[in-house]
Amino acid sequence: MSLRDLPKLELHLHLEGAAPPTFIRGLAKEKSIDISGVFREDGSYAFRDFVHFLSVYEAATSVLKTPEDYARLVTAVLEESAAQGVIYAETFVSPDFCGGSDVGAWREYLLAMQEAAARAEARDGIILRGIVTCIRHFGPEKARASALCAAETVGDFITGFGIAGDEGRGALRDFTWSFDLAREAGLRLTAHAGEWGGPQSVRDALDVLRVERIGHGVRAIEDLALVDRLAEDGVVLEVCPGSNVMLGLYPRWDRHPIQRLRERGVKVTVSTDDPPFFHTTMTREYEELARAFGWGAEDFLEISRNALDAAFCDGDTRDKIAEKLKDHPQ
Repeated sequence: MSLRDLPKLELHLHLEGAAPPTFIRGLAKEKSIDISGVFREDGSYAFRDFVHFLSVYEAATSVLKTPEDYARLVTAVLEESAAQGVIYAETFVSPDFCGGSDVGAWREYLLAMQEAAARAEARDGIILRGIVTCIRHFGPEKARASALCAAETVGDFITGFGIAGDEGRGALRDFTWSFDLAREAGLRLTAHAGEWGGPQSVRDALDVLRVERIGHGVRAIEDLALVDRLAEDGVVLEVCPGSNVMLGLYPRWDRHPIQRLRERGVKVTVSTDDPPFFHTTMTREYEELARAFGWGAEDFLEISRNALDAAFCDGDTRDKIAEKLKDHPQ
């Protein structure tokens, strides 16, 4: 069986960051929006480093202006994910980009995305859930507005709350109000940490925001006491190896710490982060991990089970996914 055919679960996928470049270029042309500087000559996204990546990401996102645009985006992203064998995905969505964090406008965007996801599930069997995500470098006040949007729309589709953006801006303690609100509303919690912020940022996410999952988290490897804590507490890491290598956090796939984290008992999962930006797919992630560390079908099944256990979904959905994993030949 090819690695593409293995059933996959993805817990760390930014919706706008998963937009195919052709989709963004086409939408910009339809709307006569100038996004020069966003693409290289070969048509791929152009960025120099992580901070510049954030700017390019937001420039590309600027062409998405209506609920219908987001419905089309969800359709395009899920078609690609399903083609890579993904059976369940969680995507980060930000009310900042969907109606400016106005609850009424956010509901319209959310309905459009949810309907598109339902059509994709009926067509390809892929299940999508949304994690409302505040943007760290937009500041704590905007995060509060995002948290209110999340709390007002928690349900079958919106199941989590998190924080993304520039880890170098602000302190996680500035966002405790938003996370407390989301927790009280029944949302599951995750946070980007341990990518650019180092091991202490992982501790802060756990101790200050009290999250149950960590987005990235790989720099925990620099503090083995922290690694052991993650293992003992069963904290799941949403690891995106291709993203880490592409952005220069690690020089090569075989230098990535995912295998060492696993060996010390940390529950890791595999995701693509912003796949077209980082020239990756879920299949490529699997192929590179197999090449770098000799992982086989059983290793990837363990990764999928970790993701299923940590997924922000209800019991019925979890059972449905578990059946797909159990019934799929290895």
